[in-house]
Amino acid sequence: MVPDLFAQSIYVIDYEELKRRGVKGIIVDLDNTLVESTRPDATPRLVTWLDELRDMGFHVMIVSNNNRTRVAHFADPLGLPYIHAAKKPLLSAFRKALERMGTKREETVVIGDQLLTDVFGGNRMGLYTILVAPVSNIDGFFTRINRRLERFVFSLLKRKGHVRWERSNKGEST
Repeated sequence: MVPDLFAQSIYVIDYEELKRRGVKGIIVDLDNTLVESTRPDATPRLVTWLDELRDMGFHVMIVSNNNRTRVAHFADPLGLPYIHAAKKPLLSAFRKALERMGTKREETVVIGDQLLTDVFGGNRMGLYTILVAPVSNIDGFFTRINRRLERFVFSLLKRKGHVRWERSNKGEST
């Protein structure tokens, strides 16, 4: 349940450091990780971020539990490959993402906003996991249930000293 890194957002992660460590692939959640669950399209800042990652040589793939319509509408204009209805934290979508990106476990990170789906699934797969703060507090029914469980898990992790937000090299809080 413990992510390898906590970050305030996708924008403050040190991707140069990930690249130096041999990371080639990034599996990223969509809703409340990249954009709000109510936002149908990418923001200009997100488009710039994706272009920068691609320029650095990263393969980026969305792996989302949301439906095909939602994920395709968002990902297709960006030319982003995706897996919808992923059923995270089950491992099949993570395996499929590795295969489609052509990366190994040690070359791939998972970035998401939920402990019980993104982090738990990524950790079970042996991937480096990064938990980001949700970009919005608007969640669907099942996510609201997950958030309640996450608050309990976070309280346990804090007591054991596992929760520590890193600082980015850009001086922003993470």
